[in-house]
Amino acid sequence: MHRLAGLVAAFMILCGSAFLPALAQDKNLVVFAAASMKNALDDIDLAFTSKTGVKVSASYAASSVLAKQIEQGAPADIFVSADTDWMDYAVSKKNINEQTRINLLGNSIVLIAPKDSDINNVTIAPGFDLAKLAGDGKIATGDVKAVPVGKYAKAALEKLGAWQAAEPKFAMAESVRAALTLVARGEAALGIVYSTDAKVEPGVKIVGTFPADSHPPIIYPVAATTTARAEAADYLTFLKSSAAKTILERYGFTYLIRPTS
Repeated sequence: MHRLAGLVAAFMILCGSAFLPALAQDKNLVVFAAASMKNALDDIDLAFTSKTGVKVSASYAASSVLAKQIEQGAPADIFVSADTDWMDYAVSKKNINEQTRINLLGNSIVLIAPKDSDINNVTIAPGFDLAKLAGDGKIATGDVKAVPVGKYAKAALEKLGAWQAAEPKFAMAESVRAALTLVARGEAALGIVYSTDAKVEPGVKIVGTFPADSHPPIIYPVAATTTARAEAADYLTFLKSSAAKTILERYGFTYLIRPTS
């Protein structure tokens, strides 16, 4: 009888341990974030998991692509957009919990070239000739019709009077990181990306910075989706912390809010 009781107890312990991984797997989040956030957010996610035990799975792409995926039912808990337009779009489709939305970060756009390029120290001002600077080469940026970095780039070039001549030379990429790669590989003579992207890619160098008043403010809003799990609130709280601020500023982002902890 005692032996039977021992076997039952052992079986219950084994069963209990078998369920533990399943319970742990329930504590996870899916974050959809603009491609330019990858390096910084990977560090944020590790820090968040270390603090809370909640595992984070991140999907990086152009904000336009992510907003459409969320609209089509992709299981995202958090959306980080590289502009307010695509967050507004997700809100309009009833996919975002508006009460959780915050404008978290700022950024800047820069002109880059391959690290071994002869191009250096470009003064970006009204009348500068981007087309001439590119010569026979291509200029890479995100799709100017949809990808935030491309939209910012086109707006800046239009204001500076450089868009019309340069437009035929543009290679439109699916995301800012794809544009960055084209330049790093030497497949484009120049590129327009965020300063934070240029800083994490050793294959490129910054040759000029676009004036802040040449394009709309670069703002990264973040929010929970309407289908978000409870842990999303903790993640947003962490993004508003001093710990997150330190990480994000290390990668060159401008932190737009006062930390709450």
